[in-house]
Amino acid sequence: MHPHNWGRYSFGPWLNSASERLHRNKLAVALANKLARIAWSVLRNDKAFDTHLEVAAI
Repeated sequence: MHPHNWGRYSFGPWLNSASERLHRNKLAVALANKLARIAWSVLRNDKAFDTHLEVAAI
């Protein structure tokens, strides 16, 4: 993911603020952790993620 694409995702603001505080390797690990937690939550609760973005795209 390139920084100019971060705004397209709901975690873009989090990613922007974390990039100011963290080294890029730590940022990659933090992002992987966040995505893994999102994936686990989606699978566990059987709910879609970012449904508000899907509605906006339609």
